Amino acid sequence: MSKTTSSPSAAVSDPQGPLKLPGFIDGRRPGGFQLRTVLLCGLVMLLDGFDTQAINYMAPAITQDWGVSKGTMATIFSAALVGLMIGYLLLAPLSDKFGHKRLVMAGVAIFSLSTLASVWAQSPDQLMIMRVITGIGLGAATPSTIALTAEYSPKRLRASLVLAIYCGFSLGFVLANYAADWLIPAYGWRSVFVAGAVLPLALLLVLVWQLPESISYLLRRGENAKAYALCRRIDRTLPETAQIEAESAGPGKRVKVTELLSGRQLLGTVLLWVVFAINLALFYGLQSWMPTILADRGYSAGTLATAASMTTIGGIVIAFVVGPAMDRLGAYGSLGTLYFAGCGFLVLMGLVLGSPVWMVLAAIFLVGCAVSGGQKSVIALAAAFYPQEVRSTGVGWALGIGRVGGIVGPLIVGGMLADGMGHEQLFLILAGPTALCGLIVLYLGHRAKQLKTT
Repeated sequence: MSKTTSSPSAAVSDPQGPLKLPGFIDGRRPGGFQLRTVLLCGLVMLLDGFDTQAINYMAPAITQDWGVSKGTMATIFSAALVGLMIGYLLLAPLSDKFGHKRLVMAGVAIFSLSTLASVWAQSPDQLMIMRVITGIGLGAATPSTIALTAEYSPKRLRASLVLAIYCGFSLGFVLANYAADWLIPAYGWRSVFVAGAVLPLALLLVLVWQLPESISYLLRRGENAKAYALCRRIDRTLPETAQIEAESAGPGKRVKVTELLSGRQLLGTVLLWVVFAINLALFYGLQSWMPTILADRGYSAGTLATAASMTTIGGIVIAFVVGPAMDRLGAYGSLGTLYFAGCGFLVLMGLVLGSPVWMVLAAIFLVGCAVSGGQKSVIALAAAFYPQEVRSTGVGWALGIGRVGGIVGPLIVGGMLADGMGHEQLFLILAGPTALCGLIVLYLGHRAKQLKTT
């Protein structure tokens, strides 16, 4: 009898006590239902990355077809970033009212239909409007996919699985590259928009059927029966009926953006925004100017193309190291260590310029591990930092504020280069903000420990 009552399933199935979240999920291995949910979120991120990046590969064909300037294309590129910020800041918080599942489906529907409408764009202004709407949809879907993945993942695997689905975003970049290379020569640049619309529309049908709603959201809405039904899909051994409650949110609780900037959340939220902004400034600054730097040092066009992919590959590879480390050794210490390692990688990048190609590509790979990998990892950190009831809003606002860094990063790096700064000195200076990110993350970890003891 003692063996039966000591098992996790028996403990939570005891009709005398309510089933509590998130302990119920944390105490179990993820089953097929949870892994399918994570996979669906990963596919949303994959197509998110595809639609975000595809326009960059289409740009030469659009420029030639319409005869537009590079400045006009830059405006079209920026339009999606504006839409992303709107989606992150204004739509992501609506998950409290409508649920994560509906936000994901609405976001996928918006960016797929606007991408489809882009097929018939006849001018840069029309395409720019469609890109703003596409960005809004992308920004609406992303925070809720991260929140759902985090909620349905046990704590010991949460960072790993959040990082895994965000790798889907980077893989979408790669998929967009191959799709553009295949489709544009054969069918023209508009065919890439067709692919970018049809794939998410097909996925939308699967999401309606298979993507579950947030259990925490259902409990806050007082829909306990639906919430418990989802728990039974996680553990089939649960009784047909039982009480269920969440530890951090009661029925009827509404989430407001101001909760991110009040009480104990204020300092942590602001510091997290700083890390997001710095990391995205580094990422987009290097992505924008690395080809120019390499070209100035005499490297071939083929090397420039390979270098661009090495940054993405580095971010994906390191995710499978940092994710388990964040889960097992601690999220703050692991990410802080990655940022400090990034300081050394950036210094190394400056030292190897002018060296054989393989050395330069190896250094770029390592820089990608720190900068692109850090970008993915800080999202996983945000998913762990915020409790379930404010997770989507918290992640959405962090991504939105971080986009400010993504916008100014290329301007800052470009300004330094325009002032005649040497490449070696540039990489040495960029190591400074990377170290600052590491210090902030370690401080947040120290502060989190202090708050737990008070």
